[in-house]
Amino acid sequence: MKEEKIIEKVDSVESLPLSIKNELKNKLIKVNRKQKLSEKIVKNIIDETVKQYEDSLVEPGEAVGTVAAQSIGEPGTQMTLSTFHYAGVAEMNVTLGLPRIIEIVDVRRIPSTPVMTVHLEEEYKNDPRKAKEIATRIEETKVKDITKKILMDVINMEVMLEFDQEILSKQNLTFEEVFKKIDALKKTKSVDKENMRIVLDPGNVSLMKLRKFMTRVKNIKLKGVKGIERALIRKEEEGYVIYTEGSNLTGVLKIKGVDYKRTTTNDIREIYSVLGIEAARNAIIKEITSVLEEQGLEVDQRHIMLLADQMTKNGELSSIGRHGLSGEKSSVLAKAAFEVTTAHLFEAGKSGAEDDLGGVTENVIVGQPIPVGTGIVKLAMKSFGKEE
Repeated sequence: MKEEKIIEKVDSVESLPLSIKNELKNKLIKVNRKQKLSEKIVKNIIDETVKQYEDSLVEPGEAVGTVAAQSIGEPGTQMTLSTFHYAGVAEMNVTLGLPRIIEIVDVRRIPSTPVMTVHLEEEYKNDPRKAKEIATRIEETKVKDITKKILMDVINMEVMLEFDQEILSKQNLTFEEVFKKIDALKKTKSVDKENMRIVLDPGNVSLMKLRKFMTRVKNIKLKGVKGIERALIRKEEEGYVIYTEGSNLTGVLKIKGVDYKRTTTNDIREIYSVLGIEAARNAIIKEITSVLEEQGLEVDQRHIMLLADQMTKNGELSSIGRHGLSGEKSSVLAKAAFEVTTAHLFEAGKSGAEDDLGGVTENVIVGQPIPVGTGIVKLAMKSFGKEE
């Protein structure tokens, strides 16, 4: 059978979604090239595909939300409260297990351990020198990271900084560059280039203000991307990949040599603000799946997708809980059954709210059949009077 005919046959099937049609077309064409398929065989394959697809669809009235909640919640009880450490670097860890799942569904503003996976472009990923150069440009360097000594002189009310040439060279910095950044404070008293010392005078200040001034000097950013505390290079199958402690997607994507198509972060809010709601939805699915897989647990992707859909359905991120999806329910009884019962009931009574009993929880409370499964079927009895 000709390839054009196969494509036409598959495209004419209305009940299949586009992704399955494309997969079916590719497989049929592949097999057809090896052994010519007859029209009858192609028709039988398409019919069988349609049958299997229709059998896999959810029955009307099935409680998909409850099944998804059970399917994710049950493995969640077997999770360990652990963090994962990157090999060879004890200080660099990533929250995993149950705390990470809670972090994702709560849509925390800042994750407890924000990290980025920075993939490099073709010309950079196989060259260790170029990869190190990008990592140095990404890693945020502050004054406290390159000083040999930082001393606070409480008698003269001064701050003395002493630098080391070796540390400066490692960070690709010169004493002049560092001095220029510090001198922007307009507090420089003296400079000793030979011994690499800078003395700063904050003026006539109290001891408390001197301490604050010293902290401010320590945290002066010299180079790198704000928020990236550490950048670690690892050799992988595809080449060199940079892992960072700290996250700043906007700043990292601007750096030359970074592959913006594959670079990602575990901070879902940041993905939402930079790349949009669809990217955030995919990030929720990916993050929850990777946490479950790391623990050796298997949950069907559809349950996780349903959770991600619910969290992103309004075009912005919503958490699961009384400040998010549970708090947004229109039913007064459902809200009251979840948390702060009396507050919800008083508020509803005050405003004269009505409950149309459209969900599961509120029908359980009033003792009616729930609108799930056979409960969605409504029967009306026709009365037959006596014929006169």
